[in-house]
Amino acid sequence: MKAISVREFGGVEALVYKNVPQPVPGAGEVLVRLAAAGVGPWDAWVREGRSLVPQKLPLIPGADLAGIVEQTGSGVSFRAGDAVFGVTNDQFTGAYAQYAVASAAMLAQKPEGLSFPAAASVPVVGCTAWQMVFDHGRIDRTRRVLVHGGAGNVGAFAVQLAKRQAAEVIATALTADVEFVRSLGADVVIDAQLTRFEAAVSEVDVVFDTVGGDTQDRSFSVLKPGGILVSSAACPNQTTAARYGVSAVFFLVSVQSDTLTRLGALIVSGQLKTTVGEVLPLAQASLAHEMLAGRPHRRGKIVLTMEAPLDAIAPSDFSKETA
Repeated sequence: MKAISVREFGGVEALVYKNVPQPVPGAGEVLVRLAAAGVGPWDAWVREGRSLVPQKLPLIPGADLAGIVEQTGSGVSFRAGDAVFGVTNDQFTGAYAQYAVASAAMLAQKPEGLSFPAAASVPVVGCTAWQMVFDHGRIDRTRRVLVHGGAGNVGAFAVQLAKRQAAEVIATALTADVEFVRSLGADVVIDAQLTRFEAAVSEVDVVFDTVGGDTQDRSFSVLKPGGILVSSAACPNQTTAARYGVSAVFFLVSVQSDTLTRLGALIVSGQLKTTVGEVLPLAQASLAHEMLAGRPHRRGKIVLTMEAPLDAIAPSDFSKETA
């Protein structure tokens, strides 16, 4: 089968398109014939050898996937022919390939109304936002929420999910993304290029941080005493949190079947939007990683397809995925 192989950690040149042996599923696993694989920053961290999860070489990058079950190991409920989406494994590797073995516990049935590229855009970022909002933020109708990076792939989901539960959702975004984030349901959108957010907002109950760095450091001052900062970007400074009388949490996502099922149902019912950006063939994974590093590209999740580039896919295939 064709796959993207990494034999040495490094830059985009470490991604090599080549033939590799087709994997075989074990107990609790399924073999998926991929239609699409999502591309995210964690894939670059794996490629560079900077992943928080130890990796062994050689490896195939990629976690997000959507495709058809080809073969099953023992102890799983999926059957050959099922359309599924989810992630491969706890190492977040293996999806940049025509076939990938995936843990059944990290997959769900793909809803019929969700295209394969759209489905591949959801798992990691959607589950990250879900855990932010419901598991760590514990949002309810009394809470005011600030989402940093509201136009990003995690941030866009966090804005929408928080809006379903919170009293008020405030978000930060770059100038070009302000209207987009407003369209997601944010009550207030702060243009981060024109205004320092701490000059425009205060006394929030929860901050969802998808940016890290200076943005995270400045966020403690806008929280109410007893509030919480939840970050998927970097570990918050606990000394600073204590000084402000708030709590701060960093977490790594856990992708689970039930969360994927809920996200898929919300998307096909029109209650949640996922935005697919660039769609590239598998052989152009290096270009996808250049986009991760800053090469200009369209807003939304970058997706690799195993069959055809974007211009060869019928428009109806994308009818459910973009705003």
